Amino acid sequence: MIRNLIASESQARDASLALAELDEALSSEQALAAIVKGLPSQVVDGVRKSLTTERRELQDLLKAYELAKAGDFELLRRKAGNDPGAALIVARISRGLSQKELGRKLGLREQAVQRYEAEKYRSISLANYLKFASVLAVEWRFEFAAGAADGWALAKDISAAEARKVLKHARDHGWFDKDEPASDEDGLSQLKRYMAEHVVKYGAPSLLRTGLNVVDHSDDWALLSWKAQVTRRAEVVIERSISSYRPTEVSWLLELVRLSAHDDGPERAADFLKAHGIILMVEPHITGMSVDGAAFLVGDVPVVAMTLLRDALDNFWFTLLHEVAHIILHYRTGLATGFFDNFDTPAVDELEQEANLFAANLLIPEELWRRSPARIAKNAAPIEALARQLGIHAAIIFGRVRMERSDYAIFANKIGQGTVRRQLLGTKA
Repeated sequence: MIRNLIASESQARDASLALAELDEALSSEQALAAIVKGLPSQVVDGVRKSLTTERRELQDLLKAYELAKAGDFELLRRKAGNDPGAALIVARISRGLSQKELGRKLGLREQAVQRYEAEKYRSISLANYLKFASVLAVEWRFEFAAGAADGWALAKDISAAEARKVLKHARDHGWFDKDEPASDEDGLSQLKRYMAEHVVKYGAPSLLRTGLNVVDHSDDWALLSWKAQVTRRAEVVIERSISSYRPTEVSWLLELVRLSAHDDGPERAADFLKAHGIILMVEPHITGMSVDGAAFLVGDVPVVAMTLLRDALDNFWFTLLHEVAHIILHYRTGLATGFFDNFDTPAVDELEQEANLFAANLLIPEELWRRSPARIAKNAAPIEALARQLGIHAAIIFGRVRMERSDYAIFANKIGQGTVRRQLLGTKA
């Protein structure tokens, strides 16, 4: 996966090939049609926009790498930012060393350097980092910013009441790696360590902004601890290997939607998404949280996280498709920060509106919905007929009827209430 830095000739070749595919798709209606075959027109518009963004970003990444090879490292350095692992990659390129040549200087195989660079040296020990830095003539320097808090300080800032709430949830839902902590003090210490490690690796809680709206979540420790736990679980899956996510591949979207027709559709969806490079995690909400679903990155891997706060099929499928829409549409424009969605709060953000429209049209194409008698149906028959026509679960359409009419008393027995947690959480529901 090439996300924010091209580090080798092989990655540059991959980027060039991807650019050629994107150029063809965006310049030829026939080529684009092959990519988006069967998708509703409103969804195609979103895909076209995301492909354009992907093309622009890949061009920029390739330009930075090629300039660096020619001796101009400024753009590549800007791409690396303050990431200490990326700094080593930039230093290697600026010294004119291949991964194989750097490995030889350090007594390592080329594959070892490739693995380190693939994860931006996240798993390297401090001693080995310093060896790399020494060979590459990278200075190691600490700077203490006035007033800045580290991850541990942020984790210690949790209130006693919030700490008790999170600890109870962690105990109830098996967050601890080994044996249960002997005391609350031990449990809290372990939780704070998880949170601190997460903040150090993935950012401070001030970055957790629901739908990228201007909402301050700096004191939302339930949300931070929930995300930290989801991330820890996702890291285990990534370590065991997962298919690469490819932004240029979207033809599988309709197949994902049609999994809803199966009684075990939610279970199938998790395996299906993993095969396409996306991790689906279900982690119950902590008391007081108001999050239905989230989409964010763990490293370069897209993650969809769901709370199943509302245990119904209609909510599950819309939430899932909304978060998948964020990945498809906003891989380059927000996924690194993340989206944390509460569907009780009306979306006012453009990116949320785009994801809503994308998900709604994937499930029920708007041009078909406008003409369908299911929209005004007073009994189940027209709705179930439309579900058969679309090849989706009828609960999805019943849910849309209830939402559009703002009448949640109708068809209450048709939305698959109480069926999703049993599949995806088992005894943890």
